[in-house]
Amino acid sequence: MCLPLVLFLLLSLSEGFSPNCPGRCSCESLQLVQCYRLTEVPTSIPATTKRLFISHSKIKHLQLSNFTQTLALEDFILLASGTESVENDTFKTLSTLKTLELWKNKLRRVPTVLPANLEVLKLNDNSIPILHGSDFEGLKKLRVLELKNNLISSFSPSVLSSLVSLQSLMLDGNNMESVAGPLTLPRLTQMSMENNKLHLIPGSFFTSLQSLQFLSFSGNLLTKIPSNLPKSLISLKMERNQLKVVRFREMKHLENLSHLYLSENLLSSIDGAQLLANLITLELSQNQLQTLPLRLPARLQKLDCSNNLIQRVTVQDFQDLRDLKHLFLDNNIVSLFEAGALQRCSQLSNLALEQNLLLSIPLRLPGTLARLDLKGNVIQDIAERELKDLKQLQVLNLRNNKISALDLKALEGLPRLRHLYLDGNPWNCTCSLLRAREVLKAKGTDVRGGQCAAPAERLGESWMSSKKIMRQCEQHLRMTEKSKDTKKKSKPEEQISLRINMDDDYYDYEID
Repeated sequence: MCLPLVLFLLLSLSEGFSPNCPGRCSCESLQLVQCYRLTEVPTSIPATTKRLFISHSKIKHLQLSNFTQTLALEDFILLASGTESVENDTFKTLSTLKTLELWKNKLRRVPTVLPANLEVLKLNDNSIPILHGSDFEGLKKLRVLELKNNLISSFSPSVLSSLVSLQSLMLDGNNMESVAGPLTLPRLTQMSMENNKLHLIPGSFFTSLQSLQFLSFSGNLLTKIPSNLPKSLISLKMERNQLKVVRFREMKHLENLSHLYLSENLLSSIDGAQLLANLITLELSQNQLQTLPLRLPARLQKLDCSNNLIQRVTVQDFQDLRDLKHLFLDNNIVSLFEAGALQRCSQLSNLALEQNLLLSIPLRLPGTLARLDLKGNVIQDIAERELKDLKQLQVLNLRNNKISALDLKALEGLPRLRHLYLDGNPWNCTCSLLRAREVLKAKGTDVRGGQCAAPAERLGESWMSSKKIMRQCEQHLRMTEKSKDTKKKSKPEEQISLRINMDDDYYDYEID
């Protein structure tokens, strides 16, 4: 055997190459074939192929003859290939087919007579307007059905009645204005109808959905939360609707509900959520709340009330929330924050208060905080008493406030502080500010500054990075140290030395 042929065979084996692999395809093994930019389904696909993936091609029509040599096929994925139609019975003979995905094509109906062993059917991003009663007949093993981003305006529950094993149903991004009930899918655990035009969900819709755990109606026109929701629900998403009121009495049977999402609605108040005893996540951002929710569940771990009209935070608001870990109150108009309002939240690690009207850092915050965001308020000073208990704080964001001086004592009590954001404040760029910054850097804190507002000769200069300021402060600090030496008559080895390390942008002062 000649040397080039030997090298070719060795290379072929090392790369999983098959001499029977069709053009514009890669056959990484005897069971996986991947093809791109085709005009038709290849006729020379290895008979052992179990997974066939075709993407970004121009295959207008699928027909039975395309699959006569692939009787072992288990997964067929055809993505973004402009396919408009599928001949009747095209997939009928593929008795081993378990997954059929025809994403991002131009199909106008569900392929007919699908194999009985099919478990996953995904027809997202097509142009299907109607679901027929015969589309899903015989698919007793189908577990996943996805029809997102089609043109479906309505569907009758009877269309899906044969799908006795269905666990996941996705109908997002269609044109559905209404649904009828009951939907008889006893094993369904996940259903999503996001981004449709639904304005009413009849209570009978959920009668036979007693295994449903995850439900989303986000992005519709609903004015109320559907009634008779199944007791099995764990997560309910109702964002981007037109809810004005939430009647928790009608939901108190949802003893397993852990996550409730109500953002981007028209809610002006929330009261009675404590009836959902096991709720750990409640999201209420972008509503019209003027006060914090009353009577919240004691097990709540995350509360998002950002982008509302809340003015006050009081001790009464949070007295029972001992498990709360994440609190988002950003983008409100909070001007009053009672001292110790969150002191009973003994697990709180993340507090977002940016873009409010706070004049100072709230007093007696929980010592468990790891992140405190106060960006965009009107805070003028950093006081030692405000931060003294925050021994776990790692991130402190004070951007875009009214702070002009940096009190080192207030920050020295934060042993774990790693990131301090101070830009966007009217800094009085004195040498004491420089010293405070360099001490923080020496202990490992990443300090982000800004621009000087004073004195006048330093206006607009970068926060403590100007070489001119560095030189002036160097002289000042040397004079200060010399004065201390004279007063204390300290020994040479006890003197504080100042080493200067010049960079292109600034001098790095390191305090011994």
